[in-house]
Amino acid sequence: MTPSTTVDVLVMGAGFAGLCAAIKLDEDGERDLVVIEKGSDVGGTWRDNTYPGAACDVPSQLYSYSFAPGDWSMSFSPQPEIQAYLQRVARESGVLDRFVFDTRVDGATWDEAEQRWMVETTGPRGSTTYAARVVVSATGGLSEPKLPDIEGIGDFGGELFHSARWDHDTDLAGKRVAVIGTGASAIQIVPQVAGTAGHLDVYQRTAPYVIPRHDRSYSRLERVALRHVPGMQNLYRTAIYWGREAYVPAFTRQPKLAWPAKKMALANLEKGVTDPELRARLTPDFEIGCKRILISNTYYPALDRDDVEVVTDRIERVTPTGIVTADGTERPIDVLIVATGFFTTELPVTEHLVGRTGETLAAQWKRTGMSAFKGTAVANFPNLFFLVGPNTGLGHSSMVFMIESQVSYLRSVLRSMREGSWAEVEVHAEAEHAWSAGLQRRMRRTVWHTGGCASWYLDDQGRNTTLWPRSTFAFRGTTASFDEDAFRLTRRRRTTRTTPGDDPGTAPQTEKVPA
Repeated sequence: MTPSTTVDVLVMGAGFAGLCAAIKLDEDGERDLVVIEKGSDVGGTWRDNTYPGAACDVPSQLYSYSFAPGDWSMSFSPQPEIQAYLQRVARESGVLDRFVFDTRVDGATWDEAEQRWMVETTGPRGSTTYAARVVVSATGGLSEPKLPDIEGIGDFGGELFHSARWDHDTDLAGKRVAVIGTGASAIQIVPQVAGTAGHLDVYQRTAPYVIPRHDRSYSRLERVALRHVPGMQNLYRTAIYWGREAYVPAFTRQPKLAWPAKKMALANLEKGVTDPELRARLTPDFEIGCKRILISNTYYPALDRDDVEVVTDRIERVTPTGIVTADGTERPIDVLIVATGFFTTELPVTEHLVGRTGETLAAQWKRTGMSAFKGTAVANFPNLFFLVGPNTGLGHSSMVFMIESQVSYLRSVLRSMREGSWAEVEVHAEAEHAWSAGLQRRMRRTVWHTGGCASWYLDDQGRNTTLWPRSTFAFRGTTASFDEDAFRLTRRRRTTRTTPGDDPGTAPQTEKVPA
């Protein structure tokens, strides 16, 4: 028999979002809380992405919790430093005793009678079912690597791995290596592999815009001042925040406002690549911002090397010994690295969430499109709340800011549940639809729809279900408090005990509050 545990709040995922939720809910007195994490430590994306050159593309003074300043060595911190920061914050917060590591969630089903989620898990000690009043999904959109759908890729006879599952046992020295992809991970990997590999092929489907990385190390004096001078770290953070928000009008209203960034990117390309023909192939043919703007000082010089080839012909298939492109050319390789992103518009966790209608969230979103009220709540799934849910992603600033905003909203929901003795909180389908329709109307004028590119921001219907199309402070404003009128609120069911003279058929009583 599977052991069963009753818990008030169950959080799935221990990255930036899950850790933030645990800390803030603990501050609110939510002691009956458990965090389920499939990995062996906190960190999420920053635990898993250990490829050479992995670093943040948002300055770490902003890419950190507002309530837990970091002692950063440089403006754009590398992966080990960010992971160490998350480990320190988790350790000092005093919540790690409620984290269950190396445990996967096999399924979560809403039990209408019990008004709880039945969450099935498997870990080192076997299977456990948690009866949770509230479930918080903090698995994020960058947790499940996506392999390219290429004929024969499963038959490749050499070493093959995704950038998010880097094989550190594979020695690239002198090998023929291929990297598929030119996104945020690839532009960090390529400069690290070039020069180590005997030859490197970079398969480019779409040329990205790459602006200079204005990175620098903090001096010892500066780090001391940031630690001890009151308000100095907040001043750095505020300046970076508003500098990043300056991109918003260009992304959401008038793409031509981004011409300084476009000019910077093209100058970076001119400086980094000497071959005019290669430079032409690396020049984007869409508006800047339509796809994610990347930052690097070393990517273009790496592509300009004699032992590196940029391949723009479509990949036809993978053979046991190489890659064949549409022009019939086969390039032999020993190692294949795929940097092809993640499941962002088809969140894998939704396959395991079964709501009040008996349908999985994946099936519901397949019919309706991925959406959630304020990126957080979904109709037919009571007491389920997303962090980094649909339309909360950013193309310009720190996701930690968005996470803290959503956690603040979650806290206000749970406070209302306590104060009102609500057993169920479920967003009305009409409220969710109106929210999603409003976002999609606003999306039509953004660069992500008018910029002339195809990106991972869009689903197979061409809807941008990934990004937030306004300023981050607008998102913070809209998530500042719980809007009860958008939700169906249900009190705990009470079953009348049978006594002599009572009707034994008395049914459970439910009190509902209308919208």
